[in-house]
Amino acid sequence: QVQVVESGGGLVQPGGSLRLSCAASGSIYRIYAMGWYRQAPGKQRELVASITSFGLTNYADSVKGRFTISRDNAKNTVFLQMNSLKSEDTADYYCNVEVQVGTMVSPNNYWGQGTQVTVSS
Repeated sequence: QVQVVESGGGLVQPGGSLRLSCAASGSIYRIYAMGWYRQAPGKQRELVASITSFGLTNYADSVKGRFTISRDNAKNTVFLQMNSLKSEDTADYYCNVEVQVGTMVSPNNYWGQGTQVTVSS
């Protein structure tokens, strides 16, 4: 099985910064894309940022220029550096990892349990 664990959420004032981390562990043969999603109360879950195994990144328009996604392939970890945070960034943030658990097995997506980010003065 594959475990995905996020950390780094919390309460921050508007304009502040937070860094989220997500580590995948378990029966991992190869990791493809890694990404961060968020879900605010009463809203659908949305993609925040993603990164391929080659380092190609994709961002939601609402976070471009403020958030940076990166990964450490050796540690099966993905990060989300969030700067200039706004109240509308308040949400539960979820990590998603595309994992192949064996050479003859198709990759599947695995989710973390989520970490809460609250931007408020």
